Amino acid sequence: MPQHYPFTAVVGSDDMTLALLLTTVSPEIGGVLVRGEKGTAKSTAVRALAAVLPPIDVVAGDRFSSDPRDAGLSPDGPFAADASVETRPVRLVELPVGATEDRLLGSLHLEKALSSGVAEYEPGLLARAHRGILYVDEVNLLHDHLVDLLLDAAAMGRATVERDGVSVVHAARFVLVGTMNPEEGELRPQLLDRFGLTVEVAAPREPALRTEVVRRRLAFDADPEAFAQGYASPEADLRDRIAAAQALVADVLLGDGALQKIAEICAAFDVDGLRADIVTARTAVAHAAWHGRRHVLREDIRAAALLALPHRRRRNPFDAPGIDEDLLDRLLGDDEPDPEPPRPDEGPDDGADGADGTDGTDGPQQPEAGPGQAPPQDGGERADTSPDSRADGAPSDAPTDAPTDAPTDDSTDDPSDDSTDGGVPAPAGAGTTVGAGAPYRPRLLRVAGTGEGEAGRRSRAITSTGRRIGTTPGRGAGIDLVGTVRAAVPRQFDRGRRGGALVLRSDDLRSAVREGKESNLVLFCVDASGSMAARRRMQQVKTAILSLLLDAYQRRDKVGLVTFRGHEADVALPPTGSVDVAARRLEELPAGGRTPLAEGLLAAADVIRRERLRDPRRRPLLVLVTDGRATAGDDPVERSRRVAEWLADQGVETVVVDCESGPFRLRLAERLATSLRAAYLPVDEVSADVLTVAAGRGGATGRQGVA
Repeated sequence: MPQHYPFTAVVGSDDMTLALLLTTVSPEIGGVLVRGEKGTAKSTAVRALAAVLPPIDVVAGDRFSSDPRDAGLSPDGPFAADASVETRPVRLVELPVGATEDRLLGSLHLEKALSSGVAEYEPGLLARAHRGILYVDEVNLLHDHLVDLLLDAAAMGRATVERDGVSVVHAARFVLVGTMNPEEGELRPQLLDRFGLTVEVAAPREPALRTEVVRRRLAFDADPEAFAQGYASPEADLRDRIAAAQALVADVLLGDGALQKIAEICAAFDVDGLRADIVTARTAVAHAAWHGRRHVLREDIRAAALLALPHRRRRNPFDAPGIDEDLLDRLLGDDEPDPEPPRPDEGPDDGADGADGTDGTDGPQQPEAGPGQAPPQDGGERADTSPDSRADGAPSDAPTDAPTDAPTDDSTDDPSDDSTDGGVPAPAGAGTTVGAGAPYRPRLLRVAGTGEGEAGRRSRAITSTGRRIGTTPGRGAGIDLVGTVRAAVPRQFDRGRRGGALVLRSDDLRSAVREGKESNLVLFCVDASGSMAARRRMQQVKTAILSLLLDAYQRRDKVGLVTFRGHEADVALPPTGSVDVAARRLEELPAGGRTPLAEGLLAAADVIRRERLRDPRRRPLLVLVTDGRATAGDDPVERSRRVAEWLADQGVETVVVDCESGPFRLRLAERLATSLRAAYLPVDEVSADVLTVAAGRGGATGRQGVA
């Protein structure tokens, strides 16, 4: 019974299948990152890819899958000239999100070290994936240091291991494929750039196509063997086509004209560095080989640019990846690039092939794609899968384009009046939206004490990476050799050692205790009532929150958003790793109505309680953004005080960001911070630059949770 769904039976994901095929034709492209919502056949397509790849020849018995023609980097070598060769299928190696560094790179063979005193290297997943596919599902949830190791190995084509007394270098050339759901968090831009190609996938919207997807899946689940047999011929044809393209790719001519065009495109789209140019060139060559041509045409460059450039145009995590296809077509023009530079004795048109390829093909005529194969990239229309930055329910008359110098009522703050601009009371259900300004570098907010959460960049914690501060019995995340030896030395006489090798036992093993930094749950609880609705004030508040969101992204935190206005609170965004979703929700946040402060605090407490059940090790940091007013319900001030004291008793670390403005201030938020036993921070001091200035004057005072 086949284990995986046939690759040629995948429908509705043409960009994804094309990118996967091109990177198998030319692994030097650097792998593929597939971004998309859940249920879009990402994992299905990747797992099916290995079955259609041509088999490979390896040195028999070699743990590193060395090519018999080039086995120089195998630690199991050297091999005899007549060493036996075996043919086997290409491996698909899956890297679990929770894998450790020694599982990825390999480490000391513990059993042989303890039993025989021999320091032998035990290969990791990178060695097993050599000349195959290394697949990381939910790559955005992988620890950053593991992603760095992965991408370095993919770029260099080898893995260097210096750990546990082992020093090894071995070949590690593989097709790196990562899949992710952007709703669960983004990759850092530096890591995103290291993936050669990136594609966005979404479920098809056409009913006929969705029907076909469901029909095929049901047929496969009902009888996998019969379903796979029906696609045996297309699978074999695809395998032959991949083998032909792999053999042809080295002979494809990338002329100076094509290189010049690629450079012009990358410069016009303002991508950073030169990796985009290199990847686009390699992808164009692979695309030409895939279509059986010996030189690169305009359509090859276009297809390559659409796969290699969109994710490299992002400047911050809130930018959606994408590319202007109209601009790309204008840059490409209508003329084919010269396959080679003209010789001095030739005119500009001499030797040009026009529409005819040098290999006898009929120019842009392309082979017909089989079931599930990517269609020719001929500049046709593409579905727009980029997320909309504005919710469908947002009011169309929201004054987001009003002048920033419009008259406001920021000069006075009357606690009895929840008013919007101009002093007109806002109805409880009404609201206006105001956009945020450009984010800035905020001061660091962190949880006091030492935690044990996931590795990150915010609060102190005992983690798997960081500064070594001691040892603990057991292997843990890795062996601490010095600690292990120190534990074994006092017992050598009792174990009968009278010279020779150190006698080690399993209870001698020690692992390092390291202090680093953890990621936290940063939960924003935002007052969106009428007292916050003055345009200039709300813009300042949103800018501060956006800056803190960007900081949370860089520190690998989870974020959540609770808002309160009118008579109730709303969980606008449950805890997630996707700060760009939080930024969009913040942008759409309306303001107006009364201030149910107690309800907002209770909703935040409930979110934190649920998250503690889901992830007990992740410590929360509540950022309460308010001017401290409470106007909704019976005796709102006293009720808010009691809820604040109760929340403080729950041990929730809180920072109160005071949004009160104007020359006359009631300092209600500061009193609220006292009840919460929280750090207090005026909104105009959220910026780290303001903190630096204040420190220079000797006027900075810190409280718990604020650095």
